[in-house]
Amino acid sequence: MSLYYELEGTGTSTGTAERLLCISGTGGDLRDQPRLTDGPLADSFQLLVYDQRGLGQSSVPSEPSTMADFAHDAAVLLDAVGWDDCLVFGVSFGGMVAQELALRHPDRVRRLALACTSAGGAGGASFPLHELVALDADARAARQMELLDTRWDKAWQAAHPDLVAMITDRMLSGSRETGSAGAGLANQLAARAQHDAAARLGSIACPTLVCGGRFDALAPPANSEFLAGAIPGARLAMFDGGHLFLLQDRRAMPAVIEFLKAGAHCSADP
Repeated sequence: MSLYYELEGTGTSTGTAERLLCISGTGGDLRDQPRLTDGPLADSFQLLVYDQRGLGQSSVPSEPSTMADFAHDAAVLLDAVGWDDCLVFGVSFGGMVAQELALRHPDRVRRLALACTSAGGAGGASFPLHELVALDADARAARQMELLDTRWDKAWQAAHPDLVAMITDRMLSGSRETGSAGAGLANQLAARAQHDAAARLGSIACPTLVCGGRFDALAPPANSEFLAGAIPGARLAMFDGGHLFLLQDRRAMPAVIEFLKAGAHCSADP
């Protein structure tokens, strides 16, 4: 199996910037535009981004994968580019992978940011996206809008045309997420459905920021609250938005960047 990756951002050539591994959400494909890593993140860090197994330009695994497999991929990728450790930013499904990476490879993670994600199990699961695959295109789009932001009704749309346009464009650019039952996506959705790190989160000892949107139905605020409470010393920051709060609230990305730049090292309890 092969993983497609890119190194980009400030300091990629000189190596002077902090190293940041970004782990993408369900259906993530580096060919989709715009990328979440464009803009402030690329201006602030040396970025390592990649298509997770079965998605984008990476190959599809021949057997079913677990969340541990996705985390192992991230660790192997760090080996391939020669990064002993780094900062880690996981978004949605990527946040689940990032939890496993910090639990299984604590020496590789210096600082951890988890966005719009869930612990699974007793900590609450993210919405079962595999259930959307069977819907027709119109029903799937309507349901996905409701999940992205719980305020999604006609009155709210009329009052926030700019946000509506942004959310719609983002959903369409990532339509592969739930619009196909391809082998790679099905593999990811199956691993996502089985994710459960809730009972192990107390072993994460690196500085951690948990952030989410107040109007997110994919990864509800209660899930973020559980994560922040279960990870020792973790900070919780909630923002004005839904699952796309990183794009909806202008305060969100600067807060993540400020946290990640603060430094420190990660270790796990024995």
